[in-house]
Amino acid sequence: MSELDADFLALPLDTLADAALQHARTAGASHADLRVQRMRGGQMVLRDGRLSSASDSTDSGLAVRVLLDGVWGFAATDELTPEAAVRAAEQALEMARISRPLVQERVELAAEPVHRNVEWVSAYRRDPFDVPVEDRAAQLAGWAATLLAAPIVDHADLSVNLAKEQKYYADLAGTVTRQQRLLIEPEITVLAIGEDGPETMRSLGPPTARGWEYLDGDGWDWAGEVAQLPELLAERLRAPSVQAGDYDLVIDPSNLWLTIHESVGHATELDRSLGYEAAYAGTSFATLDGLNSFRYGSELMSVTGDRTVEHGGATIGYDDEGVATQSWDIVSDGVLVGFQLDRAMAAKCGFAASNGCAYADSALSVPVQRMANVSLQHGSSGPGSADASTAELISGVSDGLYVVGDKSWSIDMQRYNFQFTAQRFYRISGGKLAGQVKDAAYQGSTPAFWGSLRALGGAQTYYLGGASNCGKAQPGQSAWVSHGAPSVLFEGVKVLNTRDEGAR
Repeated sequence: MSELDADFLALPLDTLADAALQHARTAGASHADLRVQRMRGGQMVLRDGRLSSASDSTDSGLAVRVLLDGVWGFAATDELTPEAAVRAAEQALEMARISRPLVQERVELAAEPVHRNVEWVSAYRRDPFDVPVEDRAAQLAGWAATLLAAPIVDHADLSVNLAKEQKYYADLAGTVTRQQRLLIEPEITVLAIGEDGPETMRSLGPPTARGWEYLDGDGWDWAGEVAQLPELLAERLRAPSVQAGDYDLVIDPSNLWLTIHESVGHATELDRSLGYEAAYAGTSFATLDGLNSFRYGSELMSVTGDRTVEHGGATIGYDDEGVATQSWDIVSDGVLVGFQLDRAMAAKCGFAASNGCAYADSALSVPVQRMANVSLQHGSSGPGSADASTAELISGVSDGLYVVGDKSWSIDMQRYNFQFTAQRFYRISGGKLAGQVKDAAYQGSTPAFWGSLRALGGAQTYYLGGASNCGKAQPGQSAWVSHGAPSVLFEGVKVLNTRDEGAR
């Protein structure tokens, strides 16, 4: 069982909370919380088998947030002393006092039960920061040597991104939480220079909340993928250019996770739907007045928000407002039935409670509404669908494409019109794969695309993909998030030839 690090628990966490919260209570705050956050990050990059860079850094501090007369105040510091906690509380109170004449809407918070002295630690077996740097480099270098031994591979880049996040939270209501999670993101890219220019092929192993055991094969067959990448790259070089047109697509979850992220995940953040995020990355076509009535997709489409799934990038026990995390429905049988909420947005829009989506990426950041692990449910749990394999989905397509792995993407400012490419596109002819094609991108509008969903793969096709760099807010914040999906069949999707489009 994983445990909280002793050196984090040795910090004067309760003393800092008592100092800050008592000061806020005396000043008349209706709500106040203190968050101590320590984030350790590590990155290693090897280029052609040689160590290019390695870093290991730790940022820590405390933040105080108050509600005074319905107005937020916030302050933070990197000094972890009771005196600094009191100063931060007073600065937060002063910010609320200064802001009060400018604020037209008073903030209220949805109710949340008190969670006293609870702990949560993510599931991992081997802390990567306990693995010596030379051992980490040797493991990546061994993979690089295998790749570079293949004649087709001209260059190989390998990297691993690590994070350990530790948080302490306490508020005036009496909630106190202590939490720790580990996150890891390996990536392997091989490059070959052909007659028509360079081509690349990247690994599909997703970022995940695991330890170093992930690179040893727990959760992904890295050795098997290293062995396959050179031949996949060689096939890409030989592949013909795609013919543009409308195709039935069998989309692998290693690609579909990103489409879910952009067209469902961001679109159902309630603050974005209400217009609070317009200046950064747009609003959303999925508005509150469509709740329980707007048809998002076909009846096979059921999507959940989940901050509890094991190994999820957005998984945590309690959010940064002291809310116990949970799973809930966002789309059910194709209809919009839920949003992602924090406590203020829940109260503002008449929801009974938050679903635990407040998050700050550092001690110096204000908690904002952030994305949960938003996932499409697999076929065995969907209405009227069989527990199909990917091969069975492909066998039902006479003329189409099989889409594998994410690559580039584009979506408009309301999460409505989009375009995605992939690591690999395979031609489907007569229900069988007929080799890779290249220069392809699929395009659509969100409701029409999800409305063309015709079949779902079963549990055996399910994959939890994701990203370590989901961006939001001003000043910008970054977060890890995961998205699960099965293999899926869509009918009549527009496919472009990107080379022809680029020549126009």
